[in-house]
Amino acid sequence: MHLLLIRHALPIRVDGGDGPADPALSEEGLAQAAALGEWLADERIDAIWTSPMARARQTAAPIEAAFGMEAIVDAGLREFDAEESYYIPMEELRASDDPRWAELVARLGSPEQFAFRDEASAAVERIVRDNPGRTVAVVCHGGVINAYLSTVLHIERPLFFEPTYTSISRVVAASSGVRSLVSVNEIPHLPDLRGPRVRGA
Repeated sequence: MHLLLIRHALPIRVDGGDGPADPALSEEGLAQAAALGEWLADERIDAIWTSPMARARQTAAPIEAAFGMEAIVDAGLREFDAEESYYIPMEELRASDDPRWAELVARLGSPEQFAFRDEASAAVERIVRDNPGRTVAVVCHGGVINAYLSTVLHIERPLFFEPTYTSISRVVAASSGVRSLVSVNEIPHLPDLRGPRVRGA
């Protein structure tokens, strides 16, 4: 089966509150999600799965509309920071030297992060098991994508790269158990980020 792992679009910034932060998409994020849905409309997609978090659900909506199907919501696809009271993009935390970035880096090798990798990878593998021979779009989070791909690639670090918002990473999952990474971080639907076109390419 073919797996499309899609990071959610850009959400609004939430800097603290009474409960877990679950931000909706920003205006830019809504435009990214719309572009993603339009781009994928020409592909074959047999099923859509999504994290229950608002930013993932809203990113999945244009794909659902393009294919006339309803996404399956799976709590196993939630991000590792789902219980935090804030949501600030990781790149913003890093660029501003926010103390919370140092806290996040310190957690990367913790037992908690490795447990998250195991749980997230198991959730993705359940989708693989339930969809033999199909092409499935999975709208989730950067941490979930890192977790699964680090498992496929046998990379020790559970977080090893930064997926772009609405990027697509493709995996072919054979019934034999072999997992083949086809592409990482595709963003052809985001012309402002994909870089200059090469003549003849």
